[in-house]
Amino acid sequence: MRKKKFTYKKSGVNISSADNFVKFISTISSNNKGKKKFNNIGGFGSISNIPKNLKNPKIVACTDGVGTKIEIANVLNKYDTIGIDLVAMSVNDLIVQGAKPLLFLDYISINKIDLNKLKSILKGIVRGCKISDCELVGGETAEMPGTYEKGKFDIAGFAVGLVDEKKILKKKNIKKNDLVLAVPSSGIHSNGYSLVRYVLKKSKINLKKNKFLKKELLKPTKIYVKEVLNLIDNNLINGCANITGGGLADNIKRVIPDSLVADINLDKVKTKKIFKWLKQYNIEDKEMLKTFNCGVGFCLIIKPKNLKNVAKFFTKEFKPYVIGKIKAGKNNVKLNGKIDWS
Repeated sequence: MRKKKFTYKKSGVNISSADNFVKFISTISSNNKGKKKFNNIGGFGSISNIPKNLKNPKIVACTDGVGTKIEIANVLNKYDTIGIDLVAMSVNDLIVQGAKPLLFLDYISINKIDLNKLKSILKGIVRGCKISDCELVGGETAEMPGTYEKGKFDIAGFAVGLVDEKKILKKKNIKKNDLVLAVPSSGIHSNGYSLVRYVLKKSKINLKKNKFLKKELLKPTKIYVKEVLNLIDNNLINGCANITGGGLADNIKRVIPDSLVADINLDKVKTKKIFKWLKQYNIEDKEMLKTFNCGVGFCLIIKPKNLKNVAKFFTKEFKPYVIGKIKAGKNNVKLNGKIDWS
């Protein structure tokens, strides 16, 4: 009696498909490598140059994912923007400390390799790296049958940046009477999607047939790298905060000195249509502010005299505006007023 042969492929892992995807990554990365000297894709590790213009360089590292936004991508069978989200979630954290993104790596784990899906995700990652002027130097694709259901996957990103020690944005730079500026978000970004999906489910909304939601829910996270680094190079900001999970209060308080408080006027917040849509489903203001960016994707803390010069570095869509002021006090952040959801 002939014995059955056991193979890795029969268990659900196809190394040949993985190899084909690596070849695609190598090709697309080479096309976007620019002046970089090293070809890192396919090796065991990546090699990158350290810029020579930094006298005392410090390394800043971040990691993040895009949460359950990937489930929206699965429902709509559209994967070309979540790669941008993945890059944005890490590089927008790097710049908070003044670092310029240098390199990026990704991790994709999936039930079964789907080349079309993975290529679409990867193109978004490359696009995100291009926007933030960093290099995709490698990553990992793991085929994990049994761990994920059919068609399911997850992605994670890892970014490394450099900042000269003198350019680090420290809490002590923030002073009394500084202004707090809101930089508009592009939409929900990549936080709060479990609540979004709960609303969709309980309200029995057919996402595929809703043109507004199809467009809004997969809008990629705005990457603020270029604008913020320009402000840092021109000594125009004292501090900044990426508004992600936890909303305005939780993220701003992370950069405010203990002896000061950011006094935020919610009446001045310019929210967006997607948040007004969410608010109609009986979500309390406190819950909205804790879960979503509510239209404020990033915050800048500046000297009042720099206000006009700061605005010059932004397009009309993302032009910063004043929502608060730094005052003496404790508890770091004070929210006053109420957002107009009408």
